[in-house]
Amino acid sequence: MKIRKNDIRLALAVLAAALSLFGWQRYHYGKMTGNARVIVEREGEMLGNYPLAAEERLTFTDGQGRKNVMAIRDGQVSMEEADCPDKLCVKHKPIDRNGESIICLPHKLVIRIEGGEEEEVDVILR
Repeated sequence: MKIRKNDIRLALAVLAAALSLFGWQRYHYGKMTGNARVIVEREGEMLGNYPLAAEERLTFTDGQGRKNVMAIRDGQVSMEEADCPDKLCVKHKPIDRNGESIICLPHKLVIRIEGGEEEEVDVILR
């Protein structure tokens, strides 16, 4: 089977369309994270309110010396360190959408995102 000029043109057109879509998506995502906020709470009390677009590494310590380290980077939030026994919060994937949260139950720390892009729907059942 021979590759023709039209085959090459088609492949280049598909590649150009894919790159354009990728660029638009990155631009659009960057604009959406601009108004999203990271809310940090412990037992219902707000400890902090940070823009998702920021680049920060923050440490939260409670009255008993229990420590959590949260990082905001590249439009995502993750728990980098925690001295809790199970470390489920550290193993949690980074969050970046409205309504997502990371919870450290032993330390009663909740990190959630408000505003910004809506969470994608996995399934709709009737």
